[in-house]
Amino acid sequence: MVRLGWLGFHQEGFNALEAILEAGYRMDVVITLDTESMAKRSSAVDYTLLCKQHTIPLYKIKNINDLESVELLQSFHLDILFVIGWSQIIHKSALESVKMGMIGAHASLLPKNRGSAPVNWSIIHGETETGNTLIWLSEGVDEGDIIAQQSIPISNIDTCGTLYQKVADTNKQMLLDVLPVLLKGERLGSVQKHNNESVLPRRRPSDGLINWDTEAGDVYNFIRGITRPYPGAFSYLDNKKWVIWETALISVFINSKPFGEIIGNVVSPVEKACGLLVSCKSGALLILEIEDENGQIYSGRKLLEIAWTGKNFGDLS
Repeated sequence: MVRLGWLGFHQEGFNALEAILEAGYRMDVVITLDTESMAKRSSAVDYTLLCKQHTIPLYKIKNINDLESVELLQSFHLDILFVIGWSQIIHKSALESVKMGMIGAHASLLPKNRGSAPVNWSIIHGETETGNTLIWLSEGVDEGDIIAQQSIPISNIDTCGTLYQKVADTNKQMLLDVLPVLLKGERLGSVQKHNNESVLPRRRPSDGLINWDTEAGDVYNFIRGITRPYPGAFSYLDNKKWVIWETALISVFINSKPFGEIIGNVVSPVEKACGLLVSCKSGALLILEIEDENGQIYSGRKLLEIAWTGKNFGDLS
């Protein structure tokens, strides 16, 4: 019998594991991050209840590559470990602790967009298509043999949240497709062709500072690419930090205002359409939801109650 394990903490993998278990497949063990580490991660999900429902042993670790974790893996005598929604690069000692190997999912059409945060970067870069790829994990970053792929369109109203849901759906579909073959002990996959693209860099909360001296469409993509469940894009106004959660792109040419200036209010009987019009290098953005340093959310008509017009985002003077 092929012994299966699961390693993950991100929402991206939860629905896939749930679907696998509901389809009648057995998972011998689930490994996730410890509570302290989970608290520092965006879109983390708790596997406790799901594991209890299906009587699966659940283990919590800090780092998959430390000696204790590697010894734990070895003790399970797994044939395959699914690594879905996990951010740590897995080292050789851990990889070799699983007989057939580890299977991961990368949210791009590999070899394109290898590296960190491919969903966020694909939106930030204004791409109209991404995908999801199942691979055998190797020591190189996202370089393993490809098991399956699915393309995913990116619309101009997608956010990182909606796109991750599409990725999660393809995780579920691809894993259910390949599991019957894997359980026969067959090692699916074809060698990945590599390109000359650089590996995507990791994103940190401090990378969310908005540059208003760019095209409005670029600012719009930047904000929707790192909105909830991520820390969000931010700017400064009156020497205070403001996180901008939701915007709408206004296709007009504006070059008579300083970049980042609040041109005025947009008023509508539809409350969600009310907001602040802000100039960019060309075009403008309508801010629909914003949060101050104290966690106070301003949206709808509440945005119109403050005298914002004429102020300038990014001005720290």
